[in-house]
Amino acid sequence: MQTSFYPFTFQPVLKEKIWGGQKLYSLFQKGNDAQAKMGESWEIADLPEGQSLVKSGDLQGKTLHELIEMNPEALLGEKVYKRFGKNFPLLIKFIDAAQDLSIQVHPTDETSPTGTGKTEMWYIMQADPGALLTVGFNKKITKEEYDKRIEDLSIEEVMDTHVVTEGDSFFINAGRIHAIGGGVLLAEIQQTSDVTYRVYDYNRKDDSGNLRDLHVAESREVLDFELTQDFKLEYDRKASNTPQTLKHHTYFKTDWLKLEGKDYIINRTDSFTILIVVSGSLTYEGSGASGSINTGQTLLLPAANSGLTISAEACEVLEVYL
Repeated sequence: MQTSFYPFTFQPVLKEKIWGGQKLYSLFQKGNDAQAKMGESWEIADLPEGQSLVKSGDLQGKTLHELIEMNPEALLGEKVYKRFGKNFPLLIKFIDAAQDLSIQVHPTDETSPTGTGKTEMWYIMQADPGALLTVGFNKKITKEEYDKRIEDLSIEEVMDTHVVTEGDSFFINAGRIHAIGGGVLLAEIQQTSDVTYRVYDYNRKDDSGNLRDLHVAESREVLDFELTQDFKLEYDRKASNTPQTLKHHTYFKTDWLKLEGKDYIINRTDSFTILIVVSGSLTYEGSGASGSINTGQTLLLPAANSGLTISAEACEVLEVYL
């Protein structure tokens, strides 16, 4: 029996973190506790640690995985289904770092214990003055120097830091050492994986007074020690009503689009499409539904539901697909 899909919005899966803040609540109205240290809002998730629930419509309350089980090709697209099976291949998050996140690294598909690595990208939605991201090393180091700096707590001295502002975008391939600095609010697009190896955590203690676990041996085995500067993504922020490529990669394709008083039609049929509003608001119509989404909200358009028209007077949106 053919399942009738439509564009989906989901209830966010909220994650309190030791480094989290209040921006997800104050700016995006996520959650109901203005004092909670809310670090992450999982917007579209298909993991045991978090399942997206449909917010409205005939399929309200269904999990994302249940939607896939109903009709995987209609939701994912034929080529995506053939590659990933009945697993949604992406995890979409907003991250609010009130304090520095740990210095960390993610494994590749080949080195991950789950068989799925964690290649990701970031789009900065807001940053306090002087806020930093750490991406890669600032000089060539060996595994031996890495071991020594982990031991004597000097690893920060060889990390490459970058002051960021709204609209900056970075690609973090699996194996690249990185950290999100305090004062940064960003959208994250990544493989569906929650495997993280924590390299260094500033000797920070949790609310119970305990140091958090480190994964030094695991990180050493997956780290990419090559000194490269290809992580900052360049695009034309002045361009209107024409998609600008942020990153097209084997695990995801992400375009940035500024809508200014003109319709934009999505006709993709071989892959689902995710829209992440990073500034302003947009309206959508077609594929059996109509509505609007604002800054800090996402929409999932199933592959079978082509012909969605979006429009806005002033809106910036990330368009994600495979």
